[in-house]
Amino acid sequence: MSKEKIIGIDLGTTNSCVAVMEGGEPVVIANAEGARTTPSIVAFTDKDTRLVGQIAKNQAITNSKNTIRSVKRFMGRRFSEIKDEQKYVSYEAVRSGSDGIKIETEFGSHTPQEISAITLQKMKQTAEDYLGHSVSKAVITVPAYFNDEQRQATRDAGRIAGLEVERIINEPTAAALAYGLDRKDQNMKVAVFDLGGGTFDVSILELGDGVFEVKSTNGDTHLGGDDFDEAIMDWLTEEFKKESGIDLGKDKMALQRLKEAAEKAKIELSGTTQTQINIPFVTADQSGPKHLNLTLSRSKFDQLTQKLVDRTKGPCENAIKDAGLSASEIDEVILVGGSTRIPAVQALVKQIFGRDPSKSVNPDEVVAVGAAIQGGVLAGEVSDVLLLDVTPLSLGIETLGGVFTKLIERNTTIPTRKSQVFSTAADNQTAVSVHVQQGEREMARDNRTLARFDLVGIPPAPRGVPQIEVTFDIDANGIVHVSAKDMGTGKEQKIRVETTSGLSEDEINKMVKEAEENAGKDKEAREAAEARNEADSLTYSLEKAISDAGDKVEAADKEQAEDVIKRTREALETDDLEKIKAARDEIQKVSMELGQKLYEASQAGQAQEGGAESGAEGQQEGSSDERVVDADYTVVDDEKK
Repeated sequence: MSKEKIIGIDLGTTNSCVAVMEGGEPVVIANAEGARTTPSIVAFTDKDTRLVGQIAKNQAITNSKNTIRSVKRFMGRRFSEIKDEQKYVSYEAVRSGSDGIKIETEFGSHTPQEISAITLQKMKQTAEDYLGHSVSKAVITVPAYFNDEQRQATRDAGRIAGLEVERIINEPTAAALAYGLDRKDQNMKVAVFDLGGGTFDVSILELGDGVFEVKSTNGDTHLGGDDFDEAIMDWLTEEFKKESGIDLGKDKMALQRLKEAAEKAKIELSGTTQTQINIPFVTADQSGPKHLNLTLSRSKFDQLTQKLVDRTKGPCENAIKDAGLSASEIDEVILVGGSTRIPAVQALVKQIFGRDPSKSVNPDEVVAVGAAIQGGVLAGEVSDVLLLDVTPLSLGIETLGGVFTKLIERNTTIPTRKSQVFSTAADNQTAVSVHVQQGEREMARDNRTLARFDLVGIPPAPRGVPQIEVTFDIDANGIVHVSAKDMGTGKEQKIRVETTSGLSEDEINKMVKEAEENAGKDKEAREAAEARNEADSLTYSLEKAISDAGDKVEAADKEQAEDVIKRTREALETDDLEKIKAARDEIQKVSMELGQKLYEASQAGQAQEGGAESGAEGQQEGSSDERVVDADYTVVDDEKK
């Protein structure tokens, strides 16, 4: 039996993509709508109905409060950190618990992990439809600069979606895997510049002999294509306010229309020097409806987004420095993410690295392709590939005086384990509090708290005597495990870092169950829609076949067909799925029988006419052809089913 497939999923801020290894080659899988990427958008239209992808995007303007996009920006974050993000979304993000986040709609509340899980379920279903069997394992990508909380939130989303997350890998690393798979015999240094919808990463890698070693990574988890859209939205709002005195920023529906118009303008300006932004009936006042009509030039767009483009420069320079290289030593620059199509971004990349970036990979699909390759490695389908990734941020604990003491430096290859012995700060201290942090600042107060836990039961002793060994363990997913051990008594306290915005095991299990139930409902709804469509299509086809054939159909056959058409239409007016299926099967059977009779009659007619003179034969052949066409119509429809 062949090994189970491990799919690769790029869970993006704006779009998501899924790929799988087939016959030793990565294949990007098109969704049910035929697109190779799926908008990371989820909408609720009532308590039990949810829409995902393009269909959710299509109704976003009229259902703005219940349409959720860019939720990746809230993954693993705290409510106190999302003030800026809240301004640009049409839905409500509220505080949950001490400092967690929940998304409120008119039909309920959901964590960011649950919303991401719905997108992941869509990706899972897309892969299953393509492969023809169920899928339970995946490699999911995250921005390289995601911290521990954000990685865990992504892993939780995968579990809620019914996936075993075999590995979390960094997006730039996945892109390098995809780029380098056919270049395993080459030794080269590659920079991956990844500007996606909500995050920016840059990684420097060394490729050689099938080994993909990340030398350094840097980035900004608050910079992406959404920010470029928001710069245009702010300009549109300001210009419209000057003209009409109305602030569109306070109108949720108008905000959704501005978002779509801004995104469209940004994309158009990558290929043209100016674009028209027209939003009819954007709002109204006492004098009547108001329309927005503005021209945005590329130079104005560059001016509006100059600060955003400049923000990519520092991380690039730091990554090059941390890798111990100069820009001239980089052999190739790979662009990842739709926002790298912006001309000003490409110009900056050329300025930093002194070379034109490679155009050999599809920036929208390359991350999913890399994830699929890593899935192939883990499943044993791909050999001679070794991936050595790094931790993006330093890890350590708070020590006496509020100092941040690093145990694992940033850009350390993972998985890794590091221990250090500490002692008590006061005489007769019987417990120590371990404050786990992530960041690069010297003082603990300036870094991010991951967790706090206590090691108790230390025998009383003078300060400095007890030996407390603190161990940090980072797994291949970049997720942190910490332990503290009293060397004297052997007492130990271990934790997997739990996050402020994280979910407990019970919460995850509950969400998994709910997601499975919803998946069942979604499957039933899809099955019902397909049965209804098939029955309706067969009804139309049979009716047309009878009409086209005219008196070639025997009276008894015509009566039977009309009777079954009537019963099928009656079934379609009900919500009884079994009744619709039965009607569909019956009309399919009648269609096949009628088609067969018409075909046989046509063949018999041709045989009789075979001996006639050529002029008459030609005339009769025309008539015969008509009959063949009619019969073929029904038979083709039958084969389609």
